[in-house]
Amino acid sequence: MPEAISSRPRWIAIPFRVLLMTSLLTLLAFAVALLLSILGTIVYSQVEHVAPNLPFAYRHVAFPFAISVGIIVLTLSLVMEIRHYRHRKTLAGIERAS
Repeated sequence: MPEAISSRPRWIAIPFRVLLMTSLLTLLAFAVALLLSILGTIVYSQVEHVAPNLPFAYRHVAFPFAISVGIIVLTLSLVMEIRHYRHRKTLAGIERAS
C-alpha cells in the first residue's frame, strides 16, 4: 500500500487566498447593503412623499458598510490563514519525525 505523500505548507498562497476572500465578501456586502439601502430609500420617499435620494444610499450607507466589512474580513481571514498555516506546518514536522 503506497504511503501518502504530504506536501509542505507554503506561505506564498496565504496572501492570494486572503485577498480573494476579502474582495469577494466585500463585493457581496456592498451589493446587499446597496440593495437594502435603495429599497429603504424608496420606501422612505413613498412615505414622506419626497423624491428618492439614491446617491445617499450609495455614499452614506452601502460604501461605508462595505469598507467596514472588508476590514473585518481582511483581519479575520489573515488570522485564520496564519493559524491554519502554522497548524499544518506543525503537523508536517510531526509527520516527518515519525
